[in-house]
Amino acid sequence: MERGEPDEETGRFRDDLDGLDPDDPEVQEFAAHRDRMRRPNSEATVEGMLRGVDDFAQSVNRTDGHRRVVAVGVVLLILLGVLFTVWNAVSFVFATFLG
Repeated sequence: MERGEPDEETGRFRDDLDGLDPDDPEVQEFAAHRDRMRRPNSEATVEGMLRGVDDFAQSVNRTDGHRRVVAVGVVLLILLGVLFTVWNAVSFVFATFLG
């Protein structure tokens, strides 16, 4: 950390969450939510796409019940689509070069 830069945790609680207890778990979750909302989401870059996948994975880990089942179902459908696409590509390559 450079000299003169405020500590990120202290600065966040001092500026945005003035008067709230920094040790309270609910306040920490709210601060983390505000941090996620402030990040620029450039979906045109690999980093932006990976950040979106990371946010989805973290939100799935926080959920429970039917929402978790739906999220796992979405992931399974995505994987099924990827497997289908790879299978078609491999079969096309083999059919082209061997037949």
